[in-house]
Amino acid sequence: MTILVEQPEFGINEVEEKGIQKNERELVLDGGFSVPQANAFGQNFRDYDAESARQQGVENFYRTNHIYQTYDFVKKMREGYGKLDKVEMSIWECCELLNEVVDESDPDLDEPQIEHLLQTAEAVRKDYPNEDWLHLTALIHDLGKVLNLPSFGELPQWAVVGDTFPVGCAFDESIVHHRYFEENPDYANPAYNTKCGVYSEGCGLDNVLMSWGHDDYMYLVARGNKTTLPSAGLFIIRFHSFYALHRSGAYKHLMNEEDEQNLKWLQIFNKYDLYSKSKVRIDVEKVKPYYLSLIDKYFPAKLRW
Repeated sequence: MTILVEQPEFGINEVEEKGIQKNERELVLDGGFSVPQANAFGQNFRDYDAESARQQGVENFYRTNHIYQTYDFVKKMREGYGKLDKVEMSIWECCELLNEVVDESDPDLDEPQIEHLLQTAEAVRKDYPNEDWLHLTALIHDLGKVLNLPSFGELPQWAVVGDTFPVGCAFDESIVHHRYFEENPDYANPAYNTKCGVYSEGCGLDNVLMSWGHDDYMYLVARGNKTTLPSAGLFIIRFHSFYALHRSGAYKHLMNEEDEQNLKWLQIFNKYDLYSKSKVRIDVEKVKPYYLSLIDKYFPAKLRW
């Protein structure tokens, strides 16, 4: 089944002078990973207002994303892609496919995604050698970006990448480029624009619809193929782009006790996901046997996508 998504065009808008504040409650980690001072462009990480070759494109991306990520759109995407009827292939084959994808929403990196996967996984492996599920989670967390490729429907980038957020309730002001939500049909809908919207306090994030993209798709793929990764691994996969939660503390009123425990692992993981974006190259053939062994441990040989 192929799902067609219109790709609207927008002009360039003025940059909003609004930064993303670092979460003061961020976990202090004991690992040896050293946080770099600048991203691949020599600028602060996640600075969406910094002047760069990618700034205007990133902002236009978020305008489109925020207008068209509605509750009904997400339901449609989940119903279609949740059938897992696009392709059958292994995890490693999917990793290699990601060489063809560059994330247009990311102001910190313009390298092929396979480089980021291995940088993240190897950084985690160094600091947490006994948590092999976390190594594998780091390797596969972005595999859902294959949604951008023709065999997966070639969805536009705004329906594949970028920060994620709940739909069906009010859009929190901590979400990057929040002002563009004013053009989203759900913004003025009384069923969706309250603090809880269609949800209830403490309902658990499993019951919350997130904006559609690679996070939710890879979560559906892993769960649908009966992975044996722990719940924390699945939580990381589904919510690693949910910066409003794990950086700003928004939407915690929707969480349950299991979410609270899993969030601790996500906050650990996020450090490596965000700051491992560098020009350091990984010897793929050297590390490949290790990751293949983890794939065999936690996934079937072939997956439905």
